[in-house]
Amino acid sequence: MTTTASNRFDIWAPDVSAITLLAGGSEYPMSQRGGGWWTAPAAPADGDVDYGYLPGTDTTPLPDPRSRRQPAGVHSLSRTFDPSAHEWADGNWPGRELQGAVIYELHIGTFTPEGTLEAAAGKLGYLKELGVDFVELLPVNGFNGTHNWGYDGVLWYTVHEGYGGPAAYQRFVDAAHAAGLGVIQDVVYNHLGPSGNYLPRFGPYLKSGEGNTWGDSVNLDGGGSDEVRRYILDNAAMWLRDYHVDGLRIDAVHAFKDERAVHLLEDFGALGDAVSAETGRPISMIAESDLNNPRLLYPRDVNGYGLEGQWSDDFHHAVHVNISGETEGYYSDFDSLGALAKVLRTGFFHDGSYSSFRGRHHGRPINTGLVHPAALVVCSQNHDQIGNRATGDRLSQSLSYGQLALAAVLTLTSPFTPMLFMGEEYGATTPWQFFTSHPEPELGKATAEGRIKEFERMGWDPAVVPDPQDPETFRRSKLNWDEAAEGHHARFLDLYRSLTALRRSTPELAGLGFTDTAVDYSEEEGWLRFRRGDVHVALNFSEQAVKLDDVGGTLLLSTDEVTRPDGASLALAPWSAAIVRA
Repeated sequence: MTTTASNRFDIWAPDVSAITLLAGGSEYPMSQRGGGWWTAPAAPADGDVDYGYLPGTDTTPLPDPRSRRQPAGVHSLSRTFDPSAHEWADGNWPGRELQGAVIYELHIGTFTPEGTLEAAAGKLGYLKELGVDFVELLPVNGFNGTHNWGYDGVLWYTVHEGYGGPAAYQRFVDAAHAAGLGVIQDVVYNHLGPSGNYLPRFGPYLKSGEGNTWGDSVNLDGGGSDEVRRYILDNAAMWLRDYHVDGLRIDAVHAFKDERAVHLLEDFGALGDAVSAETGRPISMIAESDLNNPRLLYPRDVNGYGLEGQWSDDFHHAVHVNISGETEGYYSDFDSLGALAKVLRTGFFHDGSYSSFRGRHHGRPINTGLVHPAALVVCSQNHDQIGNRATGDRLSQSLSYGQLALAAVLTLTSPFTPMLFMGEEYGATTPWQFFTSHPEPELGKATAEGRIKEFERMGWDPAVVPDPQDPETFRRSKLNWDEAAEGHHARFLDLYRSLTALRRSTPELAGLGFTDTAVDYSEEEGWLRFRRGDVHVALNFSEQAVKLDDVGGTLLLSTDEVTRPDGASLALAPWSAAIVRA
């Protein structure tokens, strides 16, 4: 049984023998109240207060692990914040189911020139017109420095002050709901950033020596892990309840080390269902996972985790290889139209097959009777697949209109839930590079050097990797919105708007199950087509025109010139696609 906070300054600190609260410039010795929790009954009961904690004989106050605001940064005093002070205007917002939706992933700091939540709210009308249903925000919680991807967060309950802080976040969600858009928040619970993590000073939040890619693992199953898990689940509930978000994208769940009988992911599934029952709105809990383990998506009553969705890297890899020709590293297994066909039919390519990149067999098949294809969130580009390239280059910086159009058609007509990355819809030419702003010189140097080493396995030239600490790396990554109305960029934007409109008006594309997808293809001729109900999607991946038989009917959309040699065939130009209703 866990013991949660009973007043706003209570803190869980089982590893200290004494602790003092510094609040409003005064010190308040704290007393134990059981379960490793400390309290200060005489502390200020209301009003905004700057505060911190002095463990033992320390003279430098530490921020609150559950801090809602850090006005002066993650090493400084916390500030109280009352989320109930916001007067919500979204009482009529019905929420949004994942099935049939389109997600738009964006980073607050680079989405607009200003890099704030307020400025992003000014683009909600544009996103609604684009035809998306959810805005997915990269992590916004507290990190050290002025700008960061967000995955170096150390204070999970905060909203970065540079973005506008927690009140601005509430206003953004309210504005999104008013525009008819849901909000999904990207959250990171598998690691903490390298600067400003004071959690180990208070209790066993981490498991020393049991690390993942980013450092020590979070303590999910060791001694004291009841409260650590409560810390995580309370944070997830905060986004859903205090900030009215419609779902969470849970980062890199394959990095969770949890041997309990009830896995943390199952707790997330139960939390989403509980909040949905409270609010009457759908809640989408989506995992980023490269495990290819469909148990994440199965209902809890059949021993699944009950999540609404998970990212599917296999779709991205199959699309990327077939439009770009890149086959290095983890792309090597996807070098065929057959790989893309398998993903369209079954969801996973590696479903127990051998993964050459991993050097072992990987994944298992999806039970299509338990999972709808919409549970797989797919994309042709995202923050990782762009930002983790050596120069952070987008597909639009190297591929033709036809190749990019094929990626758009595949993503937005697939059986799955499509996700776009900001700027993709107009073929943005700005890169999206890995950027940091660590104030500590030695940490900045180590980050830059580590970045170069990451690319060795992919065979990229380390000399072209930009310095993540250089402010220009951040500035280069900001979208140039002037492009959206110009030349071929406007043509891309029109294509994306047409595809999202077609997806909304064509139930077969998003509504049918796995068994309703039929695929055929020719590796030699370079074409693939798939059928959902009586809707055919035909794609030519070659430099030559191709003629496909048995594709008669009404042309719904094409990316290039299409001819109909007779009523039952279709001739596609090189690198083009057409959608036909039979």
